[in-house]
This record gives sequence, structure tokens and C-alpha cells, in this order.
Amino acid sequence: MSDLNPYDKYLDGRPLEAILSTTPTAIEALLKTIGPQKSTTPPAPGKWSAAEIVCHLADCELTFGFRLRQTLAEDNHTIQPFDQEKWAVTYPGITAAQALAAFSAIRDWNIKLITKTLPTSAERKVTHPERGAMTFKTIVETMAGHDLNHLSQLQRIAQ
Repeated sequence: MSDLNPYDKYLDGRPLEAILSTTPTAIEALLKTIGPQKSTTPPAPGKWSAAEIVCHLADCELTFGFRLRQTLAEDNHTIQPFDQEKWAVTYPGITAAQALAAFSAIRDWNIKLITKTLPTSAERKVTHPERGAMTFKTIVETMAGHDLNHLSQLQRIAQ
């Protein structure tokens, strides 16, 4: 696991675009297995429910999209980190289906940007205050690894 991308350990060798484009469908299938009732129940004390995980993914998709666009638009931009726990306080009352709809729409928009700009933008530099120097491609790799991490959490809840 690198300091730049703490999620690279989840990458499985598939093309990044393949991981990113299949995540919404994979989430949808897992949520069908989990069911609406169970989707709001945390699997353990202090852990997020399936609905909260999908809310988090929607929030992150907004953030990743903004970071990608800033990386393309500004030379050597410094991106802003966020506290996921503070953002999560807004999740109660949002259904998994609502969060998935938001995630899917934003992901579709981000995929269009990524496929249009890679590989020519891959080495555009950006700085993360906690992780240091990164590139456009590192952000895309982080997105894919982040997806796989949370898909594995949803798979455990679905079992």
C-alpha cells in the first residue's frame, strides 16, 4: 500500500475504467440482496450501514469529480481533504436507493471526463495535504480501489 493511494491494495488488475463503470451495477445488485430493511442496520457497533456506505460513496464521487476537474484546470493544485465522519452526520433519512441514484449519476459524469482525458492527463500533478504529490491517474486509481474496498464491505453485509 502506498502513501499516495491507501486503496491500491484493493486493485485487482482490471482496467480502472472497468472497475469504475461496473461499480454502480454491483452496488445495485448487492442492495437488492441486502434489502431496504437491512440496509439501514449497521453490521456492528460503530460501523456504517449499507445505506450509509452508499451515501459515503456518493459524497466521495462528488469530491473525486471536483478533484479531477481541479487537477485538469489548475497547475499543481492542492486539493482539500475532508472528514468523512463529519459528512456522515447528514446520512440518516437518506435511503440506499437515493444515494445510489446520486452516486450513479455523478459516476457516469466522471467516467465521461476520465475516458475523454486519459491517458493524456494521467501525469497532471496535484498535491494532497496528507498524502503529498499525486497525479490525475493516482486519483483515478484511488477511486477504483475505494470502490472495491466498499464493495467488499457491502458483500459482507449481504452474506
